[in-house]
Amino acid sequence: MLIAEAWLPDSSDRNIMPTPRHRAPSRRPHWIISLLLFVCIAVIALYVYPPQRYSACYFLSSKVCGPFTEWLPPVRRARFYTDDELFARVVISDILSVHVESKNPKIAFMFLTPGSLPFEKLWERFFLGHEDRFSIYVHASREQPAHVSPLFIDKEIHSEKVAWGKISMVDAEKRLLANALQDKDNQHFVLLSESCVPLHNFDYVYNYLLGTNVSFVDCFEDPGPHGTGRYSEHMLPVIEKEDFRKGAQWFSVKRQHAVLILADNVYYTKFKLYCRPGMEGRNCYSDEHYLPTFFSMVDPTGIANWSVTHVDWSEGKWHPKAYRARDVTFEIFKSISSIDESIHVTSDSKKLIQRRPCLWNGMKRPCYLFARKFYPESLDNLLHLFSNYTIV
Repeated sequence: MLIAEAWLPDSSDRNIMPTPRHRAPSRRPHWIISLLLFVCIAVIALYVYPPQRYSACYFLSSKVCGPFTEWLPPVRRARFYTDDELFARVVISDILSVHVESKNPKIAFMFLTPGSLPFEKLWERFFLGHEDRFSIYVHASREQPAHVSPLFIDKEIHSEKVAWGKISMVDAEKRLLANALQDKDNQHFVLLSESCVPLHNFDYVYNYLLGTNVSFVDCFEDPGPHGTGRYSEHMLPVIEKEDFRKGAQWFSVKRQHAVLILADNVYYTKFKLYCRPGMEGRNCYSDEHYLPTFFSMVDPTGIANWSVTHVDWSEGKWHPKAYRARDVTFEIFKSISSIDESIHVTSDSKKLIQRRPCLWNGMKRPCYLFARKFYPESLDNLLHLFSNYTIV
């Protein structure tokens, strides 16, 4: 109070402020402590996050580094995730970031192949000039691919063996989706085989797929032996017989549907256990029934009910028509590219033909962006036709 009163304006008594007391300089060497703290933090950081191709103590001798490494925590090594772990991590990550919109939407092209891709040069021509709008993933189930295009180098994912008609085919599809979903810019996911070729140029395909809100999953009801005749009552009560659907394996799905595929375990488990060749005297193939049935039940209005990949089953055989070099002509490309109706034929004695117009945002459009099944010998003809025919 004495000090405060000495500075009052009306005070007549001009007290002199007490002289401040000077403290003796601190004897604690702060700069030395700070330096030691910095060195400790730097050593720990270099141990946990070592520079590439160098050890954690690359700037210190082993004698100096040794005492530190004895009490430092062990470095976490990259680990291999099982399919289930990978699926769960991707789904959780996508749910947590669902509000984030991509500023650079891309299409993920996922190749399911036994080994090398015979049409890499054709796909390279399709992709060139659009490097910021696509991603490539290759699931090679039998042997390491030998690449002829730099666009496909180091695009292989961890792959497992795949058996035709078995659940391992669906597992491979999910494995591709799980890897592709880790790129937040991938907004559409196309499943292709080694025998698939593009029918249009990249801009046409990009605008077609990203310009609509539906996924292209082939789906129809077949009351015949190759349709609901493959159904097992063991799928009850989750899947009833009238829910069972059939469709081509080659899908093209939006991101939200790709996440749904990984998130599902209930419907998938039913097909894994009760849809397989030779079960109960029937040949049930999961890759033909799982996704059509799944989406027909959980989001029937979210799919187009046809595949954008053309396959010709008109020969009535176990495998679709295959195109050799002599078959690859301007006329065949024009014919496939102009199809604007989806056609399904039942496998019962009636052989009913189901025709549906291919509606893109309510407008009738050509159905197909890709086609299969082409022999490797047709590459040169395809390269020539792709340069001179593909629709803009």
